[in-house]
Amino acid sequence: MSEDKLQVSISRGARAEALIKNELLQEAFKKLEDDYVAAWKTWPAADAAGRERLWQAVNVLGKVKDHLSHIVSDGKLAQRQLSELIHRPPT
Repeated sequence: MSEDKLQVSISRGARAEALIKNELLQEAFKKLEDDYVAAWKTWPAADAAGRERLWQAVNVLGKVKDHLSHIVSDGKLAQRQLSELIHRPPT
């Protein structure tokens, strides 16, 4: 991977990590998940479609968190790759 692409991945990773650590975003995810799960538990069993939408909403929150974590991991990997490129002895 080129040095420019590695730098972009490192930058994205740092921004994603800042989002994950952001208290307001953590609070928003927690509140939404709690609200969706509470609604899902009390939703009428006869309304399977409504219950399914609530369950999907909970899963989407998890996917957003997973996506951000994946970007953080990619950034850390890019940082290691860049360090290797920089410290590689010339041939």
